Amino acid sequence: MTSFSTLYLTLSTALAPIIWGSTYIVTSELLPPDRPFIAAVIRVLPAGLLLVLASRYWPQRQQWRPLLILALLNIGLFQALLFISAYRLPGGLAAIVGALQPLLIMLLAWLFEQRIPRAYSLAAAALGVVGMALLLLSPQSSWDYLGVLAAFASAISMAAGTYLAQRWQLGIPLLTFTGWQLLLGGIMLAPLAWWWDPALPALSAVQGWSYAYLSLAGALLAYSLWFRGLSRLSPVAVSSLGLLSPLTAVMLGWYWLQQSLSGLALFGMFAVLSSVLLIQHFNRPGAIRPQPRSSSHSVITGA
Repeated sequence: MTSFSTLYLTLSTALAPIIWGSTYIVTSELLPPDRPFIAAVIRVLPAGLLLVLASRYWPQRQQWRPLLILALLNIGLFQALLFISAYRLPGGLAAIVGALQPLLIMLLAWLFEQRIPRAYSLAAAALGVVGMALLLLSPQSSWDYLGVLAAFASAISMAAGTYLAQRWQLGIPLLTFTGWQLLLGGIMLAPLAWWWDPALPALSAVQGWSYAYLSLAGALLAYSLWFRGLSRLSPVAVSSLGLLSPLTAVMLGWYWLQQSLSGLALFGMFAVLSSVLLIQHFNRPGAIRPQPRSSSHSVITGA
């Protein structure tokens, strides 16, 4: 890829976590309360159904198992945990633990492919964690241990799904690949929404549009951009863009909810942005990459 096409692909992929960062304020301020699984189902199931119907592609027999695993990790489990944390934690804190994703992907590549992480990639990823920790210590942050645990588990789920989505080459067109994951993930979430959450009340116009935004922008558009970037860029570089999600949440909380930002939090935001830029630089196409210690058919690069 040329430098311009790489930049365009990176910027368009970055739009996905920016959209996801708005999930927290939309969920906490605009949706009916205490219905995390219903919110997750409404977000992913209609978008997946639209993409599957538009593509008219039925997966082959050998494609079902990896599709189900990816749908569980990237959509079903991740979305359930995401909305639990979004309901229980304020703004940016709900996405703080996502800073661990680049480090987790490097760890997966090391464990399963003997691909030793480069020192400067580790340092850049660690800088992102430090930046998020500074945001975590900002005055408006408050702890809810179940919410933090859900956020941490969602980061592990998304990191594993990101790693495997690039490792497994299924030969499925991008929008079809996205649609089947959303649809299958939504089906997995439906029983939880039915059994666990209270029934939805009559929705106001604002609540209806909020659900539509989460589905069309937060799922259909964002996941299509995310998986397109993942198919062409280093998974470490893509996962680092996920740090833009909590940054977006913090900025929205500051703008709409008048949440204060201390000097420490501002320094944390600077550290996170520096981490994203450094990881993109170290994992750009054409950068020198270490060879794994043993032969592997891996498609992971830049770890």
